[in-house]
Amino acid sequence: MIKTIKMNLDDEKHLSVLSKALSSEVRIRILKKLREKEMNINEIAEELSIPASSAAVHVKVLEEAGLIRTRLLPGVRGSMKVCYICLDHIYIEISTDSLKGTKDEIIRMPVGSFVDFKVAPTCGLAGLKGPIGIEDEPASFYAPERMDAKLLWFREGFVEYRFPNYCLTGKQEKQLEFSAELCSEDHEYNLDCPSDITVWINGIDAGTYFCPSDFGGQRGRLNPEWWPDKNTQFGVLKRWCLNEKGTFLDDKKVSNLTIKEYHLKENDYISVRIGMKEDAKHIGGVNLFGDGFGNVPQELVMRISME
Repeated sequence: MIKTIKMNLDDEKHLSVLSKALSSEVRIRILKKLREKEMNINEIAEELSIPASSAAVHVKVLEEAGLIRTRLLPGVRGSMKVCYICLDHIYIEISTDSLKGTKDEIIRMPVGSFVDFKVAPTCGLAGLKGPIGIEDEPASFYAPERMDAKLLWFREGFVEYRFPNYCLTGKQEKQLEFSAELCSEDHEYNLDCPSDITVWINGIDAGTYFCPSDFGGQRGRLNPEWWPDKNTQFGVLKRWCLNEKGTFLDDKKVSNLTIKEYHLKENDYISVRIGMKEDAKHIGGVNLFGDGFGNVPQELVMRISME
């Protein structure tokens, strides 16, 4: 079963084992191959042009780190060890449990986990293995497979996500940060395609990012091989922040609204809507990147600090 591991600096032993596992280019190549399909030791050795004995050693290191698992299946001569990926995400927080004062809750939302939308072409969704649904067909945003999306785009409208807020029960919110890699949207990448991209939190305008381009011309470093070079390649990581001093977009104050005015405990969730206002000066669309596209290996991230 695919799972997520969250660690911080208190996990010294596991971090050390994990660092060792990822310190080899050969082992990273093995992980990339196993992301595509399950393989046995001999198949790994053949794909990477290394001795089977070396492949077995690398597999053992990856297995000890908890990155892959193996199972024995009947083979031509006895049994063979089949290897497969058992992790989808690893998150490492550069902090320790010994830090006093505020406590942070980090929630990572896949880009395909939206609960509401209103989009107009150009629009679509893509996963690691290929397109999802039909391009420029808004009805594709209803497809169950949307949950596997690692990239979505639309020319007009919005998508809405709902983040759980149970961490705030009995606590006082001090700061909320929302971050996402995004950019404008055109049919193909277009460096002259400005867009005014707004984020609403619980229905309240939390600030508009003027994006100058639908970025391309060089490949996003995370993009799967099937993604065409002519398409959008990457975005910019932007951060919206609410605290007791006001509302900020990156480090620039955009509103005097404080975190309490967003009523984060009013519902069972915190709503985040991303899109363009109908009267925006630049309605240039949105590309939203997950952890398999673009340049930043993250989904949509909300960090809530409380005490």
